[in-house]
Amino acid sequence: MSAKTEAEQEQPAKSKHFKEQFEDEEVLLVFRKHPVVMRKGLIIAMFGLLVGPLYTLILTFANSSSPPTIGFFFASLLVGLILGILLLLPSWVRWYFSIYIMTNQRFIQQTRSLLQVNVVDLGLEQIQMINYQISGLQETLLGFGTIMVQTYVGDLIIRDVHHPAKVQKKMVHILRELGVHPTQRPLVNED
Repeated sequence: MSAKTEAEQEQPAKSKHFKEQFEDEEVLLVFRKHPVVMRKGLIIAMFGLLVGPLYTLILTFANSSSPPTIGFFFASLLVGLILGILLLLPSWVRWYFSIYIMTNQRFIQQTRSLLQVNVVDLGLEQIQMINYQISGLQETLLGFGTIMVQTYVGDLIIRDVHHPAKVQKKMVHILRELGVHPTQRPLVNED
């Protein structure tokens, strides 16, 4: 039986927030896009929901002497609801499983869909500038916009971010706390 040192006993076990997290890495910020990104899937799902009741309505007018029963109506409504959920599912998966994580070492963009996973992993020292933009009536009223992360290797554009001003401010605050400044250049090994 091995005895733990006092430092190990006092320090709680760090939990992993995501699969690729390093042992010495601390998650400082997690955010995702605004739910408005699901709007197309929601519109398509609403049409799917209408399929059952519209079918019942068509049967009622086509055969007015023997209309469908109320049980048939609710069964067709249930079928429409299931169809609507199935049509909304891909949009929901893309929204829910696409997250942005800022740790004390790096910035990670994970975007997922039903059949694809994309990961962008940037070291914090590569970030030059973080800006945000809210343009148009819809973005202003619903509170979403675009965050632009400028790096030495190119720009990372994150569209439809919920409360971009707050997220940008938090990201800049984290960089300042960690001592990462836009004027610093990445370390170059001169061999």
